[in-house]
Amino acid sequence: MDDTLAVVPIFVNVGAAVFPAVIAAVGSVLGVLFRPRELAGLCIRRPVVAISVLVGLAGIVTLSVMLPGSTPAASLRKGPRQIDWNEVALRIIDRGGATSAPVVVKTSGPFIFRGGPSRCGYDGGPAPFRLVPRRSYKPPDAMCLSSPAVVGGRVFGATVTLDPTGNFGSIFCIDTASGKEKWSTDCYKDPDSGQEEVFKGFFSSPAVTADGKYLVIGQGLHDDADCSLLCLRADNGVLHWRIKTPLHIEGSPAILGDLVVAGAGAIEGPDGRPVGDPGFVLAARISDGKELWRWPVKDPESSPVIAADGICYIGSGVGGCELVALRTASGDDLKSAGLKRVVWQVPTPYPATGAVTLYGDLVIVGCGRGNYVQADPNPIGAVIAFDRHSGKQVWKTPMPDAVLGAVAVDGKKAICPVRNGEVVALDLTGGAVLWRRRVNDKSPILSGPALARQMVYAVSRDGYLAVMDAQNGRVIEKHFIDDRANPGEMGLSVSSPVVAGGWLYVGSETGGLRCFAPAEGEK
Repeated sequence: MDDTLAVVPIFVNVGAAVFPAVIAAVGSVLGVLFRPRELAGLCIRRPVVAISVLVGLAGIVTLSVMLPGSTPAASLRKGPRQIDWNEVALRIIDRGGATSAPVVVKTSGPFIFRGGPSRCGYDGGPAPFRLVPRRSYKPPDAMCLSSPAVVGGRVFGATVTLDPTGNFGSIFCIDTASGKEKWSTDCYKDPDSGQEEVFKGFFSSPAVTADGKYLVIGQGLHDDADCSLLCLRADNGVLHWRIKTPLHIEGSPAILGDLVVAGAGAIEGPDGRPVGDPGFVLAARISDGKELWRWPVKDPESSPVIAADGICYIGSGVGGCELVALRTASGDDLKSAGLKRVVWQVPTPYPATGAVTLYGDLVIVGCGRGNYVQADPNPIGAVIAFDRHSGKQVWKTPMPDAVLGAVAVDGKKAICPVRNGEVVALDLTGGAVLWRRRVNDKSPILSGPALARQMVYAVSRDGYLAVMDAQNGRVIEKHFIDDRANPGEMGLSVSSPVVAGGWLYVGSETGGLRCFAPAEGEK
């Protein structure tokens, strides 16, 4: 089941505000009921919402009768401002969300990379367009390469700063309503030595537990050794635990209950072969940081996904070229049940480094030659769907270049980012190409697109965010996300956008974490 986020509009009134809010809500609902065109359109477009309005009216009337205190007229006299509650109600129903700064509440499941197993990067609220930049969070000299996590009114993100001596990272938390920093940390106290150590840079994106208490993220870039899987307290950024690994963790962790799974990728030499350990997948308990198991998988740079039955799916990159399904139970539990760790493993024609997408009984992965920095001299790629139970290939669609970012799936479409600069829409049932469009000429698309209702949001490596029509791929608008005074020169706008509460959040090479929202007056 996909994770969902609910957008909750909050109305604030000073003093004894309960009854005025009730009366205002009654006025809103009555306004809709006595505007025939709007009511008819609402019933056709969203019958569930229309029924909810009627049920809500009955509940509000009942509540108003039961509430003690002042009369409606007296309560209304307390409000100094005249608000067009008719308009407010219609806008909320039409947009499905708040009309100002978003207040986002996690309603079920953890927040993993791209929001949930379908990798849409979308919370179910409004799909914004005619965007304008509203805020930027820009740590000095830092790049935001990973994708943000928007959970419970907070935005969590991570950075990397390149330095002649290496790279350094930070993790931060921002309040969605005010845009102010709640906390930021670039170091931790090593529990073994007691010494303060700085973070290495982050390519991995943060995952947040269902209760909102903990953030888990991998550490290190592609050439980094001796990194860690880190777990921080989400309220203050204090380190909860860390698990050391001789390798780096570029993929983003997957969470199911108290379990987290991540892949530690290989460090390749000039010949493309691993130097030292070829890679492994590890699992840990979030509550106390106890490592539960490690399993050898070649170069698992892919971001894994875990199904509700506890099966984890992860891609194998350079030297492996596989999709692997692993049971996540402890070794003792597997032994007592007579089960093996590996459920199945199937070959892919090229390295499978993209995040794995889970949608119903389909497991979908992109693969191809080339990486985030270098194109292959003979580029080629594919998107492949497998049956998650058997590992049998359901369909395969060739691509002109590697698919490195997550494939976003919703309804009957799969939206795929391709390194040659195209965004390609596939029919989910058979993999047929529905449309293909370029975002910004031939600039590669390296990050996963967001898919929100009838909108697709994709980022090109040279720093352009495109809003596209999901029906035909038409580019509706484009925005530059890097700092115009210091445009990116390395082509590292590789953060995947997230749409939450009707706003869009995306990292950039030189512009920090950017926040876009509809222009005033736009829906």
